Amino acid sequence: MTKIVPFSIDISDADLEDLHRRLAATRWPDELPGVGWTYGIPTAYVRELADYWRTGFDWRTQEAALNRYPQFLADIDGQRMHFLHIRSAEPDALPLVLVHGWPFEDFTATIDALTDPVAHGGTAEDAFHLVIPTLPGFGFSGPTREAGAASTDRGAELIAKLMAELGYERYGAQGGDAASFIAPQLGRIDTGHVAGIHLNDPITVPSWGDDGSGYSASDQEKLARMKDWSSKQTSGYAGMHSTRPQTLAPAVADSPAGMLAWVLDVVNTFKDPAKATPSDAIDLDMLLTNISILWFTNTTGSSMWMYKEMRQWGGELSNSGVPTGVAAFPGNNTIRGIAEKQNTVVHWSEFDRGGHFAPMETPDLMIGDLRAFFRELR
Repeated sequence: MTKIVPFSIDISDADLEDLHRRLAATRWPDELPGVGWTYGIPTAYVRELADYWRTGFDWRTQEAALNRYPQFLADIDGQRMHFLHIRSAEPDALPLVLVHGWPFEDFTATIDALTDPVAHGGTAEDAFHLVIPTLPGFGFSGPTREAGAASTDRGAELIAKLMAELGYERYGAQGGDAASFIAPQLGRIDTGHVAGIHLNDPITVPSWGDDGSGYSASDQEKLARMKDWSSKQTSGYAGMHSTRPQTLAPAVADSPAGMLAWVLDVVNTFKDPAKATPSDAIDLDMLLTNISILWFTNTTGSSMWMYKEMRQWGGELSNSGVPTGVAAFPGNNTIRGIAEKQNTVVHWSEFDRGGHFAPMETPDLMIGDLRAFFRELR
């Protein structure tokens, strides 16, 4: 039997003081004038956010807000897994597991509306029981201890075992980014228990030799960009994560400013393209809360192991047959033709605002789309 114990976040004053000291002692690099983001994240922007992180951001307030939700630690096959478990007061609520990607996906802005829809513009029939796990290698789940344990396949296996241990015979799954591999994998390995899968901006990797025959003009354009992706500046972070994660690890483990710059540069790449900066697209305190968790748990380095260990880059992915919904946001690179080959897509929504981090950027749209998709599957 899986051991599950209650958990509460309690970062020590010493850890807070250490963070503030390191931020104050940052040795900042020079930067060229007038180049904007073309050389990477502007140091002036990082300095502005680092100063707020040190002098204006109130971790204790955010910690208390997170501790408002029931949290637990599970030991599943020797791997620690942190998760939130919020049950709706509605007796017929559908269990739903919300899965994050890299570097994070914060679902807190959706929790109350999904568990208590009557109080948030929905009906009792829209209610969900929520399970929100932290993947191995991330945050309060801590680092993995053996090669392969941070893979998306392994994450799916642990989540399926967790849902069974919680007694959920039928549940839905939602995910974006790396979780757009994990949620469909749940459908493949736990088909009889997964009612439906909802994906936001799913990553669609073409198999070798895919020439786009039969795809729409938009899909063919995205396919060409995907095939040329490795030569673009935006893929540099993924190349580093998937080949030399441990080389980067000391930098992001030792310098909070360095970690802030690395993480936010990736967020900037995939946020709503209409927004100028990550903090324009996502509430700054929400961003810094998630970055603080990576810092306090020293898991930024171990979180990158997922890229090294995942097998889905270019792999053939079978269709589980589980009904799947897709929500696409501006700037997405989702190739619909591939998504429909790999999944039984019965619901497709396209939105004119938001981005890759939709539950953080546009929680209202995510809430509405989750309700609409699962309403047909209850």
